[in-house]
Amino acid sequence: MNPPIVYDKAKYHSESVETAGLPEGQQFVHTGFYLGWLIQNDLLDDEFVDDFLVDEIAAFKARKITGPEIYSRCDGALVDDMLSDEGNAFSQHYFNFEKGQFVADYMQAFSVSGGNDFFGVEDTWANYDRISQYFDRGYTMWKRTKDKKPWQFWK
Repeated sequence: MNPPIVYDKAKYHSESVETAGLPEGQQFVHTGFYLGWLIQNDLLDDEFVDDFLVDEIAAFKARKITGPEIYSRCDGALVDDMLSDEGNAFSQHYFNFEKGQFVADYMQAFSVSGGNDFFGVEDTWANYDRISQYFDRGYTMWKRTKDKKPWQFWK
């Protein structure tokens, strides 16, 4: 059995948030926006949703709670068993902090350079709407290329 894929944990960023003098909860924002986008696009595992998030997802889709609020209720962890097969495949490609496009897109969307700026983005619906456009673009590009063989890209 393969070990779980842990995409991110808020606790990994708590010290950075504290050192920067940012408000408690900022460590949930960046991944929370992504979790919200996964919810919006039905890329979570059905069993996980049924067991843990039915009410939260309805509230999110009605814009009564945000993705970062849901992420905090998930103990600030984004793990592969929370996602559908497609959600995992895309996240392994896009959300990989070292090789994926997530960090670059986030920094571009909010005109941040990293560090304190990265964690200083506010949890607002306007900011979610801004970053979700980047997630949409990344997902569309990934879907176009995920099944193509290298020699098919010119078609």
